[in-house]
Amino acid sequence: MTAPAAVSIDEAREFSELRAYLGGSYDHGRLEAWEEQLDRELERIGDEDSFYRSSEGYLYNLTAFAVSQTKLPYLRDLTALVAPGARLLDYGCGIGSDGLALAEAGYTVAFADFDNPSTRYLRWRLERRGISAHVYDLDAGPPPPGFDLAYAFDVIEHVRDPLATIAELERLAGAVLVNLLEPEAGDTPLHHPLDLPALLARAAAGGPLHYRRYWQRSHLVAWGAAPVTGWRRRRARARLALVRQRARRCGRDWVSLRRRRRTT
Repeated sequence: MTAPAAVSIDEAREFSELRAYLGGSYDHGRLEAWEEQLDRELERIGDEDSFYRSSEGYLYNLTAFAVSQTKLPYLRDLTALVAPGARLLDYGCGIGSDGLALAEAGYTVAFADFDNPSTRYLRWRLERRGISAHVYDLDAGPPPPGFDLAYAFDVIEHVRDPLATIAELERLAGAVLVNLLEPEAGDTPLHHPLDLPALLARAAAGGPLHYRRYWQRSHLVAWGAAPVTGWRRRRARARLALVRQRARRCGRDWVSLRRRRRTT
C-alpha cells in the first residue's frame, strides 16, 4: 500500500455550500429530518427510477450523511490503495462529497450518476471550488474506461442488479472498491438486500486487494490491479475467505430477513 494521503470532510463547508446553493429555498427542517424527509419524498414520487432522477431531498440527506463521517474510513482506506494523481471514478456520486475530498487531496476524480438535482448541485460545487472534473450522465451513456480505480460507496444496495453494476466497474477501472451492506430490519425501502456470499465470491475471484468491516454491517472490499505488496494481498485474501465462510453460514438468516422485509 502507498502512504495514505490526507483526506477529510469539512462539515462547515458542507453546510454552508448547501445553504448558498439553495438560497431562499433552503429548509433547515429537512436537514434535521434528513432520513424521514427522504422517505416521504419517495412515497410521494412513487417509483425509484423517477425518484433517483428528481429527488431534491437527497441534497439534504447526502449532506447530512457526508458530515456524519460514516464514509471517512472508506476514503482513508482508498488513499492507502492508490497514491495521489491516480485517476478515480466516483460511481453513483450523488452530491460528490467523497470525490471532492479526494480531488482536494490530489487525485484526478471523475463523477458518474444520473442527471438529477444532486449532480446539478455537484457541478455548482466544482465551479465554486475551482475544480475541473467530468460529471457523466449515466442515462446518456457509460463513462469511458481507463480509470485506475472505480469506487461506489453506499451505492450497490440501491441498484437492481449488483453483479451487473460490479461488472461495469470492473470494465471501467483496473481496481474496484465498494462497500457491501448486510441487510438490517427496518432499513430504508431504497436499500435492496444483497446476496453477500455471491458478491464476496466475485471480489475473491478478482484478486483481493483489501478487506475491512466497518459499522458492524458494512463490508469494504477492493480487488483488481493496484500497487499492493504480496503479503498485503495474502492478508486481504485470508480476511475475505473468513468473511465468506461467515456469509455462507449466515445466508439462511439473511434470506429470512429479506423475506420479512418484503412482507412488512
